[in-house]
This record gives sequence, C-alpha cells and structure tokens, in this order.
Amino acid sequence: MIDIAGIVQQALGKETAAGGVRPVAGGDINDAYLVTLADGRKVFLKVNTPGNAAFFSAEQEGLAAIRKTNAIGVPQVIATGVFTGDGTATGRSKDCSFLIMDYLEAGPRKSDFWERFGRQLAAMHRAQTGEWTPGGKYGFTQNNFIGAGRQNNSICDSWIDFFREYRLEQQFKLAGLYFGSYGRKAMLSLLDHLEEYLVEPEYPSLLHGDLWGGNFVTGPDGGAWLIDPAVYVGHAEADLAMTELFGGFAPAFYGSYKEVSPLLPGYADRRELYNLYHLLNHLNLFGEGYYGAVMRIIRRFGKAGA
Repeated sequence: MIDIAGIVQQALGKETAAGGVRPVAGGDINDAYLVTLADGRKVFLKVNTPGNAAFFSAEQEGLAAIRKTNAIGVPQVIATGVFTGDGTATGRSKDCSFLIMDYLEAGPRKSDFWERFGRQLAAMHRAQTGEWTPGGKYGFTQNNFIGAGRQNNSICDSWIDFFREYRLEQQFKLAGLYFGSYGRKAMLSLLDHLEEYLVEPEYPSLLHGDLWGGNFVTGPDGGAWLIDPAVYVGHAEADLAMTELFGGFAPAFYGSYKEVSPLLPGYADRRELYNLYHLLNHLNLFGEGYYGAVMRIIRRFGKAGA
C-alpha cells in the first residue's frame, strides 16, 4: 500500500501531517490524490514506481519553464523525489516516486476565458527561449516524455531537421512493425521531402508539447492554467496543431491567438504533419486503433517516390 502520510512527512517535514486523502483522476500513467494537510492546506500528490521518477522531474522542469515565460498560469511544484517505505506508519508500504504540487481550486470561469487563453498561449510562444536553447536553436535542456513515451530533445540548429529526426523519425522507427512495404516507402519519402511542406519559424517558441483538451484546467483566477507539459523549444504551430487534433477548444481561442500571432499561409497542411507525430506516438502507446489516421496522413504527403 502507498504510505501517503510517510510521503508527505518526508517531503514537507516530519511535523507535517496528512489530515485527509482522496483519490482523484490523474490520467492513465500515475495514481493521484488530493491530500488535505492538518493545517487545512490542500496539495495534489502523484505517485508512480521508483523507476519512473524521471517522469516527475521532467514535469517539474516543464512547469518551471512555462512559469518563467510569465504568460499563463501553471501549478507550483512543492516537492518531488523517491520515497522508501519502511512500513512504520501504515503497515507494509511500498517504495514509490512522487510529485507534490499546489492543488488548484477552480474559480468561476471568466466570460472571456477562451479569448484570454488564446492571447496567453500566443504570449508564451513569443517569449524568449535563450535560457533553454541559446542561439535560436530547437530542443530543450533535457529529454522528457510525451505521455508515457520518451521524447528526445537534442539541440538542433534547424526546426525542420529537429522535427524530422527527433519527432517523426523516432516515432516511425518504434512503429515499424505496423507498416508494410508501401507504408514504409511512403513514410521515408515524406521524411526525405519534409522541407517541401514545413517552414522554419520566424522565431523559436517554448511549447507545452502535449496541448490537448485534458491538459488545461480552470484555475483559481477563472482563467486557463496548463498542466502535464512535454515542453521543448520548437515552432509555435506544433502546439496550436495539437489543440485541433482531439477538439475541445472554442473558436474564440483561435481568433484571439491569431490576433496576437497571425498564422502563415499553409498552416492547415502543416497541421497534419505536426499531428502525425502525436498519432504515431498514440499508435506506439495504444495500438492499431490509430493506424488508419496515421496512414491517411502518410498517403497524403508521402506518395512521391513510394
């Protein structure tokens, strides 16, 4: 069993007591709990196996990076580490990695929620990125995760080269068993001709990296707050594209985003290629249910030479 009281005391001090614990939805990777401390404060606790401690250190770094842009809210991480259960508090307990952060009490959603969200994301994308990739390069200071999949953030001078090598190519190699001869040839053709479809950005942007409808919440100020990032420095279009992959974002969000950061012609086509990365990742994580969507894009862009 998980020794919640022991984790809290290790992370926050022996004098800190957990007054109440309630399991909450934490996604399909971690166990998650709302912990009410003895002094009435509420914290959000995620736990996983000790071997998955890197998930939480990467999440901490990602949230810290977004916070530094001063553009949009993210929860404050309080502590992360590995707990070694000794069984003294609640009987036999098990070792685990953990992350403790502020629990976000949702305030009344503001009437301009979506317009404000669009402007905030655009501002985040326009923030300086030199702290993570000096010289206008792409990648991040460390590798991290996209869902449960590993994400390579090696530094690269070119956005197109970065996206080809560290996004599409790596996911395609992992998914190789799904593809027959035609699929392999078409995908290799797409990779060889990627410069014909993608463009280098005017400036590099810090990306959330996994911006679907489940990775933002209404925060205490009634606005959008970002959670569960997979950050890296790249093309802002890649973040915007994922908001359209599974839906859940209102038209007003896109209207206000474009007022701050107008999109270049051809975005609708590039959106498909940026989302191919996420669809390949889903194929690798969840199986053949995503194969049809992957092949639709590969057939569209990878016919030449296939």
